[in-house]
Amino acid sequence: MFQLLVLMLAWHQPLELAAEGIASYYTVESSGKITASGEPLRNDAFTCAMKGLPLGSYCLVVAENGNSVVCRVNDRGPHVKGRVIDLTEAAMRRLHATSGTLRVKVYRIKTPDTTTLMAQRTPDVPERSPAKS
Repeated sequence: MFQLLVLMLAWHQPLELAAEGIASYYTVESSGKITASGEPLRNDAFTCAMKGLPLGSYCLVVAENGNSVVCRVNDRGPHVKGRVIDLTEAAMRRLHATSGTLRVKVYRIKTPDTTTLMAQRTPDVPERSPAKS
């Protein structure tokens, strides 16, 4: 839960429920070595495959046991009917030490883009002229 609080405070953005259902995990050995984003799949990374979120976005995955993990979407999937997200092995182990599938809620973490950040930037304060005596 601490991760959730930190993320909400850092980005001042509400979480949006993206999916609810069964999560599974996949590995380099079971699915190949390159993700849809073009980067190599790494079993030790906190990434995931999901169809409903844009590549590069972040999500908070909360298991029904209360454990949670933040992952970056870098692949498309899952390709098994009834599953909502495929996690890397490291992400799944953060949620549960031994399970292959879990019931989860997936929340999209809306991060500000650089355009939004620039629009919210405090305007520069002009320098003062030296006082005349």
